[in-house]
Amino acid sequence: MSTQSAANTEAGRIVSGLGTVTTAAAVVFWVFVLYWSSTQVISKIQYAVLFVGAIMSVYALNETQKALVDGDWVDGLVLLPASVSLIAASVYFAANFEAVYLLRQGFALEHEYMLARMVLVSLFYLTWREFGNLFLGLVVGVVLYAVFGDAVPGVLGHAGMGEATLLQVTVTDLYGFYGSLTQLTASWIAPFLLYAGLLFAYGAFDLILRLAIVASQFIRSGVAQTAVLSSAVIGSINGSYTANVAMTGSFTIPTMIESGMKRHKAAGIESVASTSGQVLPPVMGASAFVMASYLGVPYINIVIAGLIPALVLIISIAVAVHYTAIADNSTQEMEFDDYFDFEMSREEKVFEGLRFGIPFFVLVYFLGVAQYTIMTSALYTVYSMLATGILMPIAQRLVDGSDTGPVQEAVTQIRNTVGGFREGAITLAPIAIILIVISGVVNIFSTTGVPAKIALLMINISGGVLLFAVLLGMAVAIVMGIGMPTVAAYVIVAILIVPTFVSDFGIAALTAHYTVFYAAILAGITPPVATAAVVASGIAGANFWRTCGSSIRIAAPLFVLPIAFVYNPGLVAFELNLMTSYVGLLVILGAVTMIYGLNYPFQLGRTGTLAARTVLIALGVLIMTVPNDLLKIVGIVAFGGVFIGEKMIMGAGVREGRGMGE
Repeated sequence: MSTQSAANTEAGRIVSGLGTVTTAAAVVFWVFVLYWSSTQVISKIQYAVLFVGAIMSVYALNETQKALVDGDWVDGLVLLPASVSLIAASVYFAANFEAVYLLRQGFALEHEYMLARMVLVSLFYLTWREFGNLFLGLVVGVVLYAVFGDAVPGVLGHAGMGEATLLQVTVTDLYGFYGSLTQLTASWIAPFLLYAGLLFAYGAFDLILRLAIVASQFIRSGVAQTAVLSSAVIGSINGSYTANVAMTGSFTIPTMIESGMKRHKAAGIESVASTSGQVLPPVMGASAFVMASYLGVPYINIVIAGLIPALVLIISIAVAVHYTAIADNSTQEMEFDDYFDFEMSREEKVFEGLRFGIPFFVLVYFLGVAQYTIMTSALYTVYSMLATGILMPIAQRLVDGSDTGPVQEAVTQIRNTVGGFREGAITLAPIAIILIVISGVVNIFSTTGVPAKIALLMINISGGVLLFAVLLGMAVAIVMGIGMPTVAAYVIVAILIVPTFVSDFGIAALTAHYTVFYAAILAGITPPVATAAVVASGIAGANFWRTCGSSIRIAAPLFVLPIAFVYNPGLVAFELNLMTSYVGLLVILGAVTMIYGLNYPFQLGRTGTLAARTVLIALGVLIMTVPNDLLKIVGIVAFGGVFIGEKMIMGAGVREGRGMGE
């Protein structure tokens, strides 16, 4: 064997060994999470400190393996010290928790300050590694603002912060990077991402695809609607529209292109589907948990409040995708044999329905009916998913007497379970990193009094005009949301903007939170950055700007909804009633009016088409935002007139063509 071959073999063994160790670390990590969730043997802050070290262990092993596979040894060599620093800090602070957290608030030993410096630098590196220069610049900018605030002129200036104070605020007092947001991630968000990992491992999304293929036989835009369904469902759980585009777009975009759809339109549909999935209840990309915590209300109330807005978005996007698909004259047919080797029997469908339906019922019951805590509900959901995920396939083999025996099936499902543990931890890791960093940023903001300063600034710039303030808040949300998971973007904007909306402009707290939450996801499809569109256009081999244009045409109501929330307070409420449904129906019709104007393939000539689109877009915005029901109804009637008139013109044209033909 040559020296080169021996080196390659040894490198392969290292990579394979790292993969095995990563999987083992993920299993140990989830055992730790589930054990604490069940017993809470230590305080939440101490658990959060250990959680950071535990998830960083999985992250370091997995990312080092990927770096070695790519042949990037430098990345691996830099990654390990950064991760080890965070792990060492977690172990130290957990072991000395009483002294650090209770006895030395506002003061630390010299070696603790040194450890804090290492934590700060390590998080800078990991932030850059996961989310790029833009977000690193934001974090570094916040730190520089904290230190040199005395040099900032005007209302945003403050007394400045020494190095020791900065390290205490972010690390050693355990309120910054280990603060409330990290605690929430460890206790609420983590179990739901384990649930998502198990859903992947057990094949829940294959089941969704099977259902979508059946549905596509009855819907003209079947392939595109399948992309929306799968991407939105998965995106609502994983918490990052950019990651979701990379994950689901790898099969939805090629499928749409093969059906005859133009590349930029396929990429645009995937961008919108992954972005809109972030607002779908019950998980809402993990933001629902944070919102419930901020508002101090039961989680189920947040889910109920999000139903009508999500329905507005789903219906308008479905209509837009339908018109986009038929405008391309694509076949929009999905052949079952292209995706699966066999069809399920009736018994298999029943078992699969029970396998995934029971855990979901458990989630809905404990959250919505019994109203248990989020953590307890998530814990029971995970346990039931483990039980049905392993036992249902075994029961199915016993019933149908297939060649695959129950013992062999049990081994297969245990392997799938281990794979789900790994998938859940790997999905959680980057989200945990960004939320740890944001937790520190939030503490810096609180210490320097930034929210109050932003309030004064917004009032000055907007002149006290509500519409201008909302538009300014949306602009801030879009900028802050660039390249970040939805929940991280929402947290920053909620800290900066919501207090101003509530105290100075009289917007209800729930409405204010939903306004900035919906605005925060716009960064995914808003140029010039539009990270969701960047990834989607790369997969499709499409022009980025045309992809952005297609995305905006499909998701246009999403840009209006934050304003609609403010001027239609009944649209977002803690309970569903006739008033909420009525307001929701009017806003849905306004959204459909916009979508029809932007996406319907009019055949009225260039001037007629432009006029129809302009009128309908204006009507749609009017219906969605104006706080006068009479004007809304007038706008809807006008839309009906344009709709019927266009059909009559087209019908007359078709009849005339037939007459000439005769």
